[in-house]
Amino acid sequence: MRSVIRTGALRDGPPSTTTAPAYSGIKNIPRTYTTAQPHHSSLNSSPAFHSKAADCSPESLATLANHAEAEPPSVALPVRHGERITIADIKERRAKAGRLVAPTAAYSDADMFKGPTTGKPKAKRWDHHLTHESTLRHPCKLKQAAKHLNNPGLISLGGGLPCPEYFPISSLTLHVPAPPDFSEAATLAPGGGETLTIGKYDTTLPPPSAGDALHHPEYDLSIALNYGQGNGSAQMTRFVTEHIELLGAPPYADWGVCLTIGSTGALEQILRMLCDGPGRGDCVLTEEFSFSTALETAVPLEVTTVGVRMDSEGLVPEAMDEILSQWDSVAAPGSGGKLAGKRKPHVLYTVPSGQNPTGATQSAARRQAIYAVAQRHDVLIIEDEPYYYLQMQAPGTAPPSTVDEFLKGLVPTYLTLDVDGRVIRMDSFSKVVVPGSRMGWITASAQLVERFTRHAEMANQGPNGFSQVILHKLLDERWGHEGYFGWLMNLRMEYTKRRDVMAAACEEFLPKEVVSWAPPQAGMFQWLKVNHTIHPHASDKTILDIEEEIFNNCIARGVLVARGSWFRAEQDVAPSGLYLRATFAAATPENMREAIRRLGAAIRESFQLYGV
Repeated sequence: MRSVIRTGALRDGPPSTTTAPAYSGIKNIPRTYTTAQPHHSSLNSSPAFHSKAADCSPESLATLANHAEAEPPSVALPVRHGERITIADIKERRAKAGRLVAPTAAYSDADMFKGPTTGKPKAKRWDHHLTHESTLRHPCKLKQAAKHLNNPGLISLGGGLPCPEYFPISSLTLHVPAPPDFSEAATLAPGGGETLTIGKYDTTLPPPSAGDALHHPEYDLSIALNYGQGNGSAQMTRFVTEHIELLGAPPYADWGVCLTIGSTGALEQILRMLCDGPGRGDCVLTEEFSFSTALETAVPLEVTTVGVRMDSEGLVPEAMDEILSQWDSVAAPGSGGKLAGKRKPHVLYTVPSGQNPTGATQSAARRQAIYAVAQRHDVLIIEDEPYYYLQMQAPGTAPPSTVDEFLKGLVPTYLTLDVDGRVIRMDSFSKVVVPGSRMGWITASAQLVERFTRHAEMANQGPNGFSQVILHKLLDERWGHEGYFGWLMNLRMEYTKRRDVMAAACEEFLPKEVVSWAPPQAGMFQWLKVNHTIHPHASDKTILDIEEEIFNNCIARGVLVARGSWFRAEQDVAPSGLYLRATFAAATPENMREAIRRLGAAIRESFQLYGV
């Protein structure tokens, strides 16, 4: 079999084609790369594409997932049990594999890029957790047909892929900060920073000098700006797969990734995949105070959110266990109340690190305890981690000097605890690169990733090409994994400084007889507890009335904070406490201090603390 590859650098039109021997398809990296430099055969011509994407009906999925594939030879380096793979391992793996150039609409998955999983068990099956809607989803026929695009001599009249010759954008230029300092001031100064260019036909350029990977691109605008697969490009799939391996891959074999349009869109897809609204009346467990947009996502799906009590470490596992253990009696038909007749929750949505809005961070022991409760009651865990890498530098400790030190200092992700495959981790570039990218990814068992991908094919067709090619150019080609982790380490230090500025301002300006707080260990939010019981009108005003009074006083004084009631998981239940959320992410240190001063004045006015 021979496959078409593109050669030559054509500035005035699309590249010409020639033929070359195709690389035979096997499960791991060799089916994605060719060891012969500099060109790469088409991913779409791989026989593995047929086995992965042909028939993915619910019935065939069970057969496919239970079929044990023999582990093929792989260029991936072995990693001793219990050790995290290193950046050096990734670099050596890539060097042995050769250059990746995946053509337009090329199919890819994590199995093409991750290291060997020999000896690891497969994840459990979760068919009983899937909604009727999810079981009805089948692969997109047009995207399946893309596997034929690189058959030698094929003339395509089947798909609706526009000709890149008519794309009105021939190049993009980015001006970006340079590692290791990533200084904004230096980047904006004359001659500072670095300029990166992405062209329309960059992948067809002749190979540069040996080792000059930066100027030998693997992705260009002709590929990125055309239609692609619903799970995203092969180029970014490789990057995030390797990133998860560096962070700590799940202890089971058949895990995968799928690029997303950001975590909000990903959550909506996951809820539709796992939670039925009308008829079954599904409920989702979450922290008693949770991300307001996540709560609002559940409302039109008619999924009920059930709040679980929290403490300084976030969600309390004993409280979660109590809710689930007593569910059958509390929610029995005819028992009365909003939960009557609703089935026992089988999904937990949690933000474990720098929780929004409370700023709480679950310790490793807390995560293990929550996971044990999930196992006991057969609950799937949606791990939403936008702030995972914003775990603050501990006072009095030296910052990590290496990526390995940085990673070892982070609280372990639920993925590393997930012996069953019951965790769906959502990652995002929004909080750590740019929110406007609308791009992230999920990591989960192959079964759940496949079902998620089927939804993505119909709902959004995957992340936009601009974001994918820009992030690939910056994170993969220029910074690499070491540079990206360096960026995250730097970002963590900057947010630690901001957190400290707000903490000092709270100490200086807030009335401690009314307001209490604890500086967060991660994230970008300061949670403030207001003692409403000592308000002059506590006897005749509700908590919501007092909260609104403080909020209006704040607006009148020129400061905006978020009302704690916006984040209550159970909006129909009267609040028992009064809280405010302040963010230290965006305002300058000077403005942050002034904002907290105004907040303190607004609270004093409401509580009539004149002269205090």
